[in-house]
Amino acid sequence: MKIYTKKGDKGETSLLGGTRVPKYHVRIEAYGTLDELNAHIGMIGDQPVAVEQISLIRNIQDKLFRIGSILASDPEKSHFKLPGISEEDIHLLEKSIDNMEEELPPLKNFVLPGGHLANSYAHLARCVCRRAERRVVELNDQSELDPIIISYLNRLSDWLFVLSRYFSFKTGSREVVWKS
Repeated sequence: MKIYTKKGDKGETSLLGGTRVPKYHVRIEAYGTLDELNAHIGMIGDQPVAVEQISLIRNIQDKLFRIGSILASDPEKSHFKLPGISEEDIHLLEKSIDNMEEELPPLKNFVLPGGHLANSYAHLARCVCRRAERRVVELNDQSELDPIIISYLNRLSDWLFVLSRYFSFKTGSREVVWKS
């Protein structure tokens, strides 16, 4: 199979179901941002300090790919049976957040990204996750989605924030405190 088809050379792409849309379409922006987020999550998984979370990181990447496939489908024309996500996926993130927070000192100040490379990667992924969430909310305004998708992305950004703090804690790095 060739990787290039030349079908997108004029600025359009196909959704699952065959519908052609411009590459700047909100649906493409939404799942493209999820793809970007997935790459950042993979980079986090490559950090030595992430060894404890690698199973959850791979799970998150799977869920993002599932959500991406849902968003890449034309809701009117696609007849593919796509894998979804569940409330249990959100609970898994929440449980991980709770477990990490049990070890962390209480948050008393706003913190800035930095102090350790893994911390910065987690913050970067959090920012991309928030952008993905905004794109998905915008798409939802035009074409109703399963609300669990937005909830999952919201919780994932929370998880990434706590993960950034956890990486600082585990590596003995100081959190960069914001001083107004």
